Amino acid sequence: MTTWSAKDDLEAAQSRADVKIVSLTDLSELEDARRVFDAVWPSRTGSSQIQSNLLKALVHAGGYAAAAYRDDRAIAAALAFVGRHRQLGQGGWHTHLHSHMAAVLPEYRDQHIGSALKKHQRWWALEQGIDTVVWTFDPLVRRNAVLNLVKLGVDVEGFEVDFYGSMDDEINDGDPSDRLFAWWRLNSERAVAASEGLGARLDPTDMVLAGRDVIEVELPVDIVGLRASDPAAAAQWRVAVREALVAGLADGYKIVGVSPTDAYVLERTT
Repeated sequence: MTTWSAKDDLEAAQSRADVKIVSLTDLSELEDARRVFDAVWPSRTGSSQIQSNLLKALVHAGGYAAAAYRDDRAIAAALAFVGRHRQLGQGGWHTHLHSHMAAVLPEYRDQHIGSALKKHQRWWALEQGIDTVVWTFDPLVRRNAVLNLVKLGVDVEGFEVDFYGSMDDEINDGDPSDRLFAWWRLNSERAVAASEGLGARLDPTDMVLAGRDVIEVELPVDIVGLRASDPAAAAQWRVAVREALVAGLADGYKIVGVSPTDAYVLERTT
């Protein structure tokens, strides 16, 4: 995907979400992002998720910060920094953008703002000569699975139990921080197809009939709400999804998409 077509995709996404997304550099702008992060992940101790001075340092060092505005109010924000990884079988290091935080205020969710924010991140990365964006996501959050696999076209590579350890915000407090790893290869056929509305929404029944070896892993409808209303049930979901994904990945399956019922679709690839 060229940077020009990525820009077109971004402009269409902003129009659909009715937001204007801008890169942030000044402290006053970065304070907008900090307020969004703290509103989405309020700390039980009253502390900030990330201080504005650290945001400033990360951006000054070549990192990425952006916010989505509607009526001059910041309603979503994202933070990323430049990282690198070893290229298997090729030697040397490859530069990527690690997307650490992306948040939409609760009252503005399900309005296509999250996908617009990620499309801005893709455009920005390509403008900087970076072709891969990497991040982690909670495997139990259904809307994130759909966003990442269907709307963005990421590859899911790896799962780690309790990746961040204990987290003290009100959403994650007391819940193990299991995470899947998203690799968004910005010029890949998968990413381009997703930008054209052809993301990985897969029918497992059709795949089985076609002779493909697939399994499904069901997800709760709303794990965030369930944590608040029934922590014991949420914990059961955590263990069930963890065990299914760990066993499937160890047995040669890979997460390749999401079903019409928003379950993970895994296909054996080895």
